[in-house]
Formats: sequence, C-alpha cells, structure tokens
Amino acid sequence: MVQEIRRELPKIGGKKLYYMLSDKIHQVAKIGRDKFFMILNNNDLLIQRKRSYTRTTYSNHSFRKWTNLVKDVEVSAKNQVWVSDITYIRTLEGFRYLSLITDLYSRRIVGYCLSNSLSIEGCLEALKKALKKRKGQSL
Repeated sequence: MVQEIRRELPKIGGKKLYYMLSDKIHQVAKIGRDKFFMILNNNDLLIQRKRSYTRTTYSNHSFRKWTNLVKDVEVSAKNQVWVSDITYIRTLEGFRYLSLITDLYSRRIVGYCLSNSLSIEGCLEALKKALKKRKGQSL
C-alpha cells in the first residue's frame, strides 16, 4: 500500500501516509502512528527529512560575546535605536548575505545590502543606505 502511494506521491511524509492509510491499517491491526513509523523505518520506507535551513549561528565559540546594549531601553520614537542583522539566502549560485539595518521603533528596514560574502563591506553599505535614507531626520 505504501509503495503504491509513494509511486504517485514520492515525497509524501510518514504522518500524511499514516492518516491516508489509517482506515485500512486499523482493519488489519490496531497500531498507532509511532508503530507505523517503526514499520516504515524497518522496511526503509521513510523519506529522509531534508534540512530546510542552514545553521548560521554557533554560540559555543571562543570569540568575544557582545552584550545586548538595547535590552532594557524603552524606545518611544523612530531613529532612537537601529538594530542590524545578517541573513543567509540560498540561490542557484550559492549563498548570498543580506545585511539589514532596522529601526527598532517602526520595525522598518532603513538600510540593506545583498552581497556575495560576509565581509564588512556589506554591513557598511547597509549602514550608508540607512544614513542616507534618514538624512535630515533627527538621529
């Protein structure tokens, strides 16, 4: 039964398989979802879960860990506090790195830069864009 479904839906997961087949399974034997998974695993019928993310943070390093300077700051207007972040974006050519500067109060992105490396230039470009965008406003 499982192989027939997998021919039509090759990437269907174990949970969906179980619920699709639960009526038929319970006619033959009373087994639960975990037992069903064990049977699938023993017969090499489970699909390997694909990691949907890239591990980007490793906190057990020996480098200096910076404290959160805005942890207890009460923000009441825009441009009081900007925060930055870098996120990884998978493309056909490999990873790209998006540096973002966000206004903590308005939650608006005030500067960004998409680059091919994690070098400081991407972060500086995002900061330059943020400063240019907010030029004339009180900082």
